[in-house]
Amino acid sequence: MDRFATARDLVIARQPDAPTFGLRPHAAGKAARWFLEHFPGDVAYAVKANASPFLLGALYGAGIRHFDVASLPEIEDVASIPDAHLHFMHPVKSRHAIRRAFFEFGVRSFSLDSESELAKILEETGNAGDLTLWVRLAVQSKNSKLPLEKMFGVAPGKAARLVQKTRQVAKKLGLTFHVGSQTVSPEAYVNALDEVGALIVRAGIVLDRVDVGGGFPSAYANSRPEPLSNFIEAIKRAYAALPAGENCRMMCEPGRALVSEAESLIVRVNSRRGNELFINDGAYGALFDAAHLGWIYPVRLLSKTDPAPAAELAPFSFWGPTCDSIDRMPGPFQLPASVSEGDYIEIGNIGAYGRAIAGRFNGFGAYEQGILLDPPMLSVYDVGRDLGHNRGPALPAGMTT
Repeated sequence: MDRFATARDLVIARQPDAPTFGLRPHAAGKAARWFLEHFPGDVAYAVKANASPFLLGALYGAGIRHFDVASLPEIEDVASIPDAHLHFMHPVKSRHAIRRAFFEFGVRSFSLDSESELAKILEETGNAGDLTLWVRLAVQSKNSKLPLEKMFGVAPGKAARLVQKTRQVAKKLGLTFHVGSQTVSPEAYVNALDEVGALIVRAGIVLDRVDVGGGFPSAYANSRPEPLSNFIEAIKRAYAALPAGENCRMMCEPGRALVSEAESLIVRVNSRRGNELFINDGAYGALFDAAHLGWIYPVRLLSKTDPAPAAELAPFSFWGPTCDSIDRMPGPFQLPASVSEGDYIEIGNIGAYGRAIAGRFNGFGAYEQGILLDPPMLSVYDVGRDLGHNRGPALPAGMTT
């Protein structure tokens, strides 16, 4: 894959007609090394966030060996990785998926949130005696962008019987939870671990594993979380208070926090109408979160001409390329007021879920890609450095697009 110093250099070289992913594998590697150094347990990458082989390779190169998988295709994506430990953490799985995961891919780690799912796992694995089984708890989402407790998880107050039954058949018993995607303060993890502690006492069981799930945040233009170090320290303190034995081990499942910074999306402006820009990707592509969840990604203009050093910024909304009126990203996205047709825009920190969600509605959804060597536009791993640059380097004056 071609490498470029910046998105500006990619646009100069290619003037791409299709939207283009700018990959920063070095950013994924930096994030992985931070988690492996600071989190006191196993770090399992949530593959659903982005299954790009380049990013998986970067995570592996940084030392990631555990992977949270939610489907057979995800298992197939990572099963060939040397020394990979796969955790099938979707709490409701088909019998076919359980069978293939166990017998074909050697998966021995499964989550569940009901007695019926426990029975299904045991039946389809032939009552295997070497399983790590995780009971998923539904815990309150606090200060998260996307709560997740309504779809999966057993209420902690009702979990004692399920935990006891699972303890009887599991080689290793774990409790797991998810505090919600893009959780911007650590209090949610503390509250969830308090629930875990109360359940251990209520159920009277010995616990082997505790999985604090995902939810670790990234930086966006409208979401600046507390430092990640605050999350780790709060988790350590809450975990230390658990009535768990010294052999109990923690795990976490970061997805967004590992790969958000590792990709940008480079789009072209096809038309401007006032402060509305029509671009060549949108809600049915990599900008789903910007359209439906109100994400405001960092942006910078890659212009045909050099803007003034202090170019006036203006708020813009985006329309995508399809014929559907919900293909709109309201923003506001702050860009130089001079932006016009033919300009390119770099939309940063889109590495989590952008590529994974993109579809082919109206025939759109084809992407080019290249590797970028510069730092991400915003970073939770560079405390104190202002990476919120909106105006970025411009294309040379007189360049045609």
